[in-house]
Amino acid sequence: MSILQFFRILWARRFIILIATIVTSVAMTVFVEVVTPSYQAQTRVILDVLKPDPVTGQVMATAFLRAYTKTQIELVKDVQVAKEVVTSLHWDKNKKLLRDYRNRDTNDDRDFNRWAAQIVIDGTTAKVIEGSNILEIDFNHSNPDTAKQVADALRTAYVATTLQSRQEAARRNADWYDAQAQKAKDSLFAAEQAKSSYERENGVLLQEDKTDLDSSRLAALAAQASAPVMPSAGLVLPPSPTARQLSEIDGQLVQASKIFGPNHPQLLELRRRREVVAKMVADERAAQGSAASLPGNALRETQGLLEAQKAKVLGQRDKVERVRLLQDDVSIRRAEYDKAAARAAELRQEAEVSEAGVTLLGAAMTPQTPIFPQKLLLIAVAVGGGLAFGVIISLILELFGRRIRSSEDLRIAIKAPVLAVVSRPHTRTGLHLRDNFKRAFIRRRVVRTRAAA
Repeated sequence: MSILQFFRILWARRFIILIATIVTSVAMTVFVEVVTPSYQAQTRVILDVLKPDPVTGQVMATAFLRAYTKTQIELVKDVQVAKEVVTSLHWDKNKKLLRDYRNRDTNDDRDFNRWAAQIVIDGTTAKVIEGSNILEIDFNHSNPDTAKQVADALRTAYVATTLQSRQEAARRNADWYDAQAQKAKDSLFAAEQAKSSYERENGVLLQEDKTDLDSSRLAALAAQASAPVMPSAGLVLPPSPTARQLSEIDGQLVQASKIFGPNHPQLLELRRRREVVAKMVADERAAQGSAASLPGNALRETQGLLEAQKAKVLGQRDKVERVRLLQDDVSIRRAEYDKAAARAAELRQEAEVSEAGVTLLGAAMTPQTPIFPQKLLLIAVAVGGGLAFGVIISLILELFGRRIRSSEDLRIAIKAPVLAVVSRPHTRTGLHLRDNFKRAFIRRRVVRTRAAA
């Protein structure tokens, strides 16, 4: 079939196409006039997924971002949020809604709040704007003012529910960590008590660096024993004042013996003084000799103490190791308690925050034009659909009742060459239409006359 034949078929069936187009256009016009319009109010919030947590300072990982946004979208349409909207708007006092609730299906056993919440859920849509962290909340209703009120109430209820959920989760986790911290605290006290008891029973005491006192004393003795000892042989000490005084007295005796006799009182006094000073000098020299021998004695004493301390440390090595193990257990219990207590305090602080993790944007505006129906668009679609429907009907009718409309159709029908085409005489369009009308009128009268006879 050529394109020219196709257009001949459409022209021949033009009244069917025209009627189909008119019918669909009229039907769509009636529909858009009688259908209840739907208005959509929009409000937005920013999900603070890129903002660090005010308590922990953590930022949400990208891997969890999709799940988080999906959760927030579902939370907007949650029954609890919808019930908060119903309560905040006082729908239980709305006479129209109460009348509709009384006229509901008899099989519906929901209470009013749950029934009204379903209205909110059915009209609510939420989505995250592509390429951003802005959550858009939409609500559709036949009344533009109601659409705005519900959209604003949805945003408020969503933020409040998010905050409440976050605080309750933080409190539950804090309670759990408090219980763990108490268990760790009891274990810490028990471990500390076991360590202290063992130290008292065995006389072993660890220091801060996990070394016992006997080991520290052994290290000190070893360092003292390894220190160099200065030899005292050949040591020349300066003369003491007593030795100088003895020398002066000896000089005075030599001079006096030349002048005085052997029994002179002055000479006898000098001799007594010399005896006393000489005794003092002898005592000093004896003391200096004892001091010269002290390094050797101290070294021998230190070596003895070192050997005794070594024996003591080796004898209680297993006890010291046991105390160290008890100290390690105490350290582990203390670390567990500190970690659990710190986490519990952090969660308690998080439970007191007043941020829900979202930032409010502008409130919803009262919609001025409905999103459904869009009259011009629907009528245009109806016209196009009517044309398409008329064309399809025309082609179907032509398929089941094919007619000869041109020489090409005749050639296809009889499968023989067409020698000539006799065209209709050229007449004015008006006369041609009038002749057709007259022939149709005469034919109808003849049919009626025959029927009457």
